[in-house]
Amino acid sequence: MAKATWNNKIIAESNNCVVVERNNYFPISDVNQEYLKPSSTHTSCPWKGEASYYSLDVDGEINKDAAWYYPDPKDAAKEIKGYVAFWKGVKVEN
Repeated sequence: MAKATWNNKIIAESNNCVVVERNNYFPISDVNQEYLKPSSTHTSCPWKGEASYYSLDVDGEINKDAAWYYPDPKDAAKEIKGYVAFWKGVKVEN
């Protein structure tokens, strides 16, 4: 089971992650969405498409843009639609 933690809280836990470019993408249904706050940040990947971001809010501490997802991924990355990945100090363990 993969687990993502930050600020001593479990942000996500799943047996159904998809690994792309060494990143665990967690199904949104396995993410504690109470910690996710929408961000206006967007980036672009040539083969996955446009990424959107969430900031994490755990016990009043903010980790800006610490999670990303592809709301409408290109065909080559369609398996990560509905999935979220983490970085910026979020610990992901398998």
